[in-house]
Amino acid sequence: MPIARPRVYLAGPDVFRPDAVQHFAALVRACNALGMEALVPSDDGAAAAGLNGLALARAIYNVNMGLLSEADGVIANVAPFRGAEPDSGTVFEVGVAVALGLPVVAYGVPPSSYASRVQSVRDTQGVLRDASGAAIEDFGLSMNLMLSCSTHTAPTATEAIKVMATLLR
Repeated sequence: MPIARPRVYLAGPDVFRPDAVQHFAALVRACNALGMEALVPSDDGAAAAGLNGLALARAIYNVNMGLLSEADGVIANVAPFRGAEPDSGTVFEVGVAVALGLPVVAYGVPPSSYASRVQSVRDTQGVLRDASGAAIEDFGLSMNLMLSCSTHTAPTATEAIKVMATLLR
C-alpha cells in the first residue's frame, strides 16, 4: 500500500495575484519535489456554477475549510496586505490550523519588528501609540505576538516549503 504524502494547505492572499495560476503551479511543484501534496485554495468552480454574492462566498469558505481539515500543515503568506498587517482571511486560516494542532510556517514577514513598521510615538509612560492613541505591541517581534508565537517563519515561500517538509518528516 503506498504511503500517503503529507498534505499542506497554501494560505495567503496569493489567490488575488494576477498570475495566481502560475504562482500556485510553482508552489505545487516545489511541494511535490519535497514529497508533499499541496492543497490550493479554490472556489471549486462555484463562480462557474453561477453562484454569486453570499452564496459564492459561502461556497468558497466551505471548500477551503474542507481543504484545511484535510491538511497536515499550513504554509501561509503573511506578508503585509493592503496595510501593515497580513490578509485577515489568511490570519483566520492560520488560527484554524493552530486550533487543529497543525504546524504552520509563515513567510513574507518583514525582517523588522512590527512596532518599527507602524507609525507611532512613545507616550509619557514609554508606551508606543499609533495616531489614534492605541498601544502598539513592542516585543521586538516581526508580527503580532499571537502569530509570532504560534508559527515557524521563513523568508520566502520556497524556504517555508522546505521548513514544512522538515517538520512533517
